[in-house]
Amino acid sequence: MAASAGPEIERLIGLLAKLPGLGPRSARRAALALLKRRDQLLLPLTDAMGEAARRVRTCQVCGALDTQDPCAICGDGVRDGALICVVEEVGALWAMERAGAFRGRYHVLGGLLSALDGVGPEALKIGPLVTRATAPEVREVILALPATVDGQTTAHYLAERLAGADVSVTMLARGVPVGGELDWLDDGTIAQAMRARRPA
Repeated sequence: MAASAGPEIERLIGLLAKLPGLGPRSARRAALALLKRRDQLLLPLTDAMGEAARRVRTCQVCGALDTQDPCAICGDGVRDGALICVVEEVGALWAMERAGAFRGRYHVLGGLLSALDGVGPEALKIGPLVTRATAPEVREVILALPATVDGQTTAHYLAERLAGADVSVTMLARGVPVGGELDWLDDGTIAQAMRARRPA
């Protein structure tokens, strides 16, 4: 950064660069856009971030982010309390909600098991999940975890931990995406789609 930028701008760029998907160059462009459009972008963003910092909290039931605790999903009496969908992070929960295909409850693990990164079971919200799964009304736990080595390791571990609960443990189907063409798919996706085939 040029010396004429000033410490305030450098600090803004440095903080923006810590966000996922933004490196130093993207952070510089974002900072410049914010500063050029101070009234339309920077000041409203400052207000929104301050409000979020004051009001948003983690739901003590499922781990979602909301301005109330329990969150709106956990407090919604219309949702099916017999189904718990386990996701890695809140972003995955938001994706499931955008799809509108699930009307049960959620459980955010807070990450995945990873021997390389030193993330063991004690670092995740696995104990609370097992406790929730033993509730009399729960009949199915859906593991909606990434199709990665860590995701599969976590799913296998959770299935073992939930074996003592009187619930069905299922996983999301994997395979050919809607609109996907076979020649663009990787070998693992094609192999999984073949294994998970169903009657036409």
